[in-house]
Amino acid sequence: MAVVKSGLDVQEVLDAVYNGIVAIDIQGRIILINKSAARVAGEQEEKLLGERIENVFPETGLLEILKTGQNQPHQKLKFRGRTLLSNRSPIYDRSGRLVGAIGVFQDISELEKVSQELREEKIFARELEEIIESSYDGIWITDGQGKTLHVNSAYERISGIRAEEVIGRHMQELVDQGYFSDSVTLHVLRKKERVTIMHDIIKTGKRVLITGNPIFNEKGEIERVVTNVRDITELNRLKQELEDKQRQAARYQNELAQLRSQRTDEDLVVESPQMRHIYDLATWVGQVDSTVLILGESGVGKEVIAQAIVRSSDRRDEPFIKVNCGAIPENLLESELFGYEKGSFTGADRKGKPGMFELANKGTLLLDEVAEIPSNLQVKLLRAIQEQEIMRVGGTRPIKLDVRIIAATNKDLEELVRRGEFREDLFYRLNVIPITVPPLRQRREDIPHLIDHFLRKYNEKYKQKKYISAPVVKRLAEYDWPGNVRELQNIVERMVVLTREEEIRLENIPPQIKTLVEKERQFHVDVSDVIPLKEALFQVEKKLIIKALQKYGTTRRAAEALGVDQSTVVRKFQRIRESGTDS
Repeated sequence: MAVVKSGLDVQEVLDAVYNGIVAIDIQGRIILINKSAARVAGEQEEKLLGERIENVFPETGLLEILKTGQNQPHQKLKFRGRTLLSNRSPIYDRSGRLVGAIGVFQDISELEKVSQELREEKIFARELEEIIESSYDGIWITDGQGKTLHVNSAYERISGIRAEEVIGRHMQELVDQGYFSDSVTLHVLRKKERVTIMHDIIKTGKRVLITGNPIFNEKGEIERVVTNVRDITELNRLKQELEDKQRQAARYQNELAQLRSQRTDEDLVVESPQMRHIYDLATWVGQVDSTVLILGESGVGKEVIAQAIVRSSDRRDEPFIKVNCGAIPENLLESELFGYEKGSFTGADRKGKPGMFELANKGTLLLDEVAEIPSNLQVKLLRAIQEQEIMRVGGTRPIKLDVRIIAATNKDLEELVRRGEFREDLFYRLNVIPITVPPLRQRREDIPHLIDHFLRKYNEKYKQKKYISAPVVKRLAEYDWPGNVRELQNIVERMVVLTREEEIRLENIPPQIKTLVEKERQFHVDVSDVIPLKEALFQVEKKLIIKALQKYGTTRRAAEALGVDQSTVVRKFQRIRESGTDS
């Protein structure tokens, strides 16, 4: 056979090959290498010729070919973070003597990456299918035209329709053939938004709640519609079972309450986000000595928050003295707070007497109802807080003290400052760290837990085994509790004492609570008959003003919420009271 010669030499041919090619002699030196292989090695071809193969390609395996003389096809190797597929062969001369080895390799890093991504996609697809199958609700998936792609086994159970009956079929076709009374998928495709309908499945006679959700592609076109199917009949059955067990569950109410969140304080129930925030703040500021002002309506638990502050402080083992400034007569308040020297006034102890500030030395003093302190004492209180020293009544020398001050009030101190009834400098000295405890009506989720707490407390106190039915808890949670936690505590104690049966039912709720709850439910504008317009406006204003005062506690805040002047609220509320219809 004739050999056709051309102007190309062997190296030019090898350099044109995409795959890398490298050959070595019997001593392992490179005798041939093309551009593709040199590029992988990161050097020029000329510099690599004559180099030891293990210094350039340590993982080629060509030295092993020199030892075994055997072909090694389709071998993977790693080189500089890349994956190569190589075919390695021995080189023999015409006499059959082994004179070297050659390797041809291809960079398959990208192919490996694609292969790995494909494997991951398959795993994800399988997991997704398993998730869909594990759903207790029925799931129906169509494409963007309404053609059925997938139906899970839960849907088969709910509907009695087998997947093979509907896969590949259009939803309109299934409606036309009587499989369904309606199709939420068709509604979704028309409206291009989530749709929920009640649906009758004709084959089983079941009524189901179906929600269809569109899935959009990058162009904003519907690519899939995923429909969730829930059997309402079964849910109603489960609901009935729960209601049947409600009485039994109520009997275990006290026991279950002990397994709930651990009470952080003997009288403090921390369940709502608001109270959790307040408790966290109280325990945090307890670690410093800054003055704290606790604000809130009467009965919300301001003293309990003060106790939480003290228990988290370094002063927890020192005296904690509580003074109700509104319960002490004005003419005795100064001597009670600051003490007096012997002979200071008629009837005074002949030895003198230390005041509450001295008794609280090294510890904490709670000034409850601080807004009731008369103006003439506010100056002396300001000095005591600023200078940490007091002067007894009739005394001539100051007494240095180390007392942490906590003040509490149900009054709007800022409003009192504006009216000149409370010193501004004293307000700012007290208001270093304000903590506002919300009224019970603004944290209703605390009510069931407080009921549990007080029920256990009075069961233990009176050696009872009372439990409160769920309807009673629900009714009490609807009440606005103007007296807050203190009122709730009193009502629970009253029901425990007066109810003769173990179960506390709706009829055991005090009448005034039931009446007010019903009025709260009826708080809406009801035009049932034609009355004079002036009278109708008065009734609406009355309800709004009473509601605002109950919610915000002061006429100023109620006026801000209603968008009127404070004087307007005061005037109209006075008219309501005079009319005798403020209940």
